[in-house]
Amino acid sequence: MGISLVEFLLQGDVLIGAGQRFRAAFGRAGSSAQKHEGDGATPVGLLRLARVLYRADRLKPPICTVPVEPIGPQDGWCDDVADTAYNKPVRLPYPASHEALWREDHVYDVIGVLDWNLSPVVAGRGSAIFFHVATPDYAPTAGCVALSLPDVLAALRAGLSGIRV
Repeated sequence: MGISLVEFLLQGDVLIGAGQRFRAAFGRAGSSAQKHEGDGATPVGLLRLARVLYRADRLKPPICTVPVEPIGPQDGWCDDVADTAYNKPVRLPYPASHEALWREDHVYDVIGVLDWNLSPVVAGRGSAIFFHVATPDYAPTAGCVALSLPDVLAALRAGLSGIRV
C-alpha cells in the first residue's frame, strides 16, 4: 500500500497536515498573492510538490509521493529573469545568476521542488520556491517553506503532496 497524498496548510509559522504540526520558517516578507523575483515573499496558493532532491552523501533517499533524485556539487537553479533557464535546474558552473544547490549549511540536504512558476515559467514571477531544511534559528527564507530536517522527512513520509499558503 502506497503513501496517501496529503495537502498541508501553512498557518503563520506552523505547517499542519496528516494530524501533525511542525514549526516552520517562510518568506522574510511574509506571503504574497503578487509574488515576484527577489521580493522575499512566499507565494499564496497551493504549491504542489513536484519532486524531491537530496544530498546522497548525507542522507538516504527520502520516502515520499514524488520522484526523488540525488544532487551533486554541479547542481544549481537559475534565478536570472533574462536567462532562458530561468527557474530551472542548471549545471554549474553556469554563466547567469543562479543558486548553488550543494551547500555546506545543510539547508538543502533535502529540497522539495514546489510547482511555483514551473509550467509555464513566467520571467520575474519568482524562482526556486522550495520546501527545505530550516536554519537552526528558523530564520525567514527568501520565499521557501522550511522545517527542521526530522520534520521535513516526517512531512514527506506522511504524504505531503502540496502546501497551501
